[in-house]
Amino acid sequence: MKPDCKLHDPRRRQLMLAAPLGTLFLTAACTPMRQSATDSKPPIVFVHGNGDTAALWITTLWRFESNGWPRDRLHAIHLPYPLARSLDGTAQAGRTSTAEHRAFLAAEVDKVLAATGSTQVVLFANSRGGNAIRSYILNGGAAKVSHAILGGTPNHGVRVDAANGRDNEFNGASDFLTGLNNQGGPGIEITPGPRWLTLRSDNNDKFAQPEGTWIGAPGKATGVGHDGPELKGATNVVLPGVDHRETSFSPQAFAAAYQFITGHAPRHTDITPEPAVVLSGQVSGLGLNNNPATGAFVNNLPLAGATVEVFETDPATGLRLGPARLRQTLGADGRWGPLNARPQATYEFVVSAAGYATTHVYREPFPRSSNIVHLRAELLTAADAGAGSVLVFTRPRGYFGLPRDQIVFDGANPAPGLKPGVAGLSVSRIRVAASPERAVEASFNGRSIVARNWPAANNHLVLLELH
Repeated sequence: MKPDCKLHDPRRRQLMLAAPLGTLFLTAACTPMRQSATDSKPPIVFVHGNGDTAALWITTLWRFESNGWPRDRLHAIHLPYPLARSLDGTAQAGRTSTAEHRAFLAAEVDKVLAATGSTQVVLFANSRGGNAIRSYILNGGAAKVSHAILGGTPNHGVRVDAANGRDNEFNGASDFLTGLNNQGGPGIEITPGPRWLTLRSDNNDKFAQPEGTWIGAPGKATGVGHDGPELKGATNVVLPGVDHRETSFSPQAFAAAYQFITGHAPRHTDITPEPAVVLSGQVSGLGLNNNPATGAFVNNLPLAGATVEVFETDPATGLRLGPARLRQTLGADGRWGPLNARPQATYEFVVSAAGYATTHVYREPFPRSSNIVHLRAELLTAADAGAGSVLVFTRPRGYFGLPRDQIVFDGANPAPGLKPGVAGLSVSRIRVAASPERAVEASFNGRSIVARNWPAANNHLVLLELH
């Protein structure tokens, strides 16, 4: 398979993607697309990354919907155990092997094909999700996939170490990755059949760095370059300035993916508001090794028995505007909702569960409906002891980068804990002294969320979460 001719030259690729979107897509596609009236909007299966959830795709789904994609043809998988094993071939409670990840994806693809009556799907992954896609396609799934899109996938590892960790999924010298990267003969690293697209940063992806700071090996060479996510035989696109998660979840990534699937530019990359918004989703907790001193073990299992309350808030003060709009005790599936919401309103989601802090999640307005709004019950840590309030500003679909971004948290500019350089942190955590109830504001590039300083002494934790 030959890559698309207009995007093959790396220098041309970078120049094009630095240009305005309107000019970018006039020249981006030269490979004819197999398409008919019935498959112009094929089903898309979105695959999240290591430790993540289906909810990370919310804004991407909204952008596809805003460009006419039917909601029932957009499916984001939710892997119950989203973390990779330390050693792929050694069982590890609460984590998945590459084979288990592949099997879960295969089952989800079959569900989507059955539900839509289609013969093929588009697969779109972030980071580790691309490993599952590549493995699935290589091991019998090729005929069921028309397009494979990999955003920030460490296709050549986050490091290359032939002497150690040969059984680690993210080692470029592992049997797993070398098997994927040597399947097609010289110069070919893809499985024939589907069309392949990789999306990467020019130099701002924390897991595609020649130096090992972001993988716990500062000052040491990784053996991986900024081009590590590229694949020989694929169309390889550079998105200048984006971070690791933005290779998949940014407007630029959506535009490139839409172009690749359809052969033409999206009408826009904005999210079009709906007049009526209905929200629902799942609540998860934290799994094995719930030791606040060492960190919790994340999973996406439903947190049965948790209570969810939702309050509309004053966007300027974070104060609740009346009684709860929703109050539910959750069943075995951990599902909450539906909530009939207003697209301009701000909301506080409160999760209460035995063994966890009462978790207050303040969110930006939801412009469109979603059934994958994920809430997680959280824990206070040993380091939080003695704090009046503990508040966490989080950006799940991207990282905070300095000096690229303007991030202010409770008056601190930049937000605490952030350092200049490669964007690699998606949270800023502050501990403030006990004080009367007040507003706490966090802003990111002009987007703001206002919360309240709930007391940590009463086992409350506050999250301010950006879309």
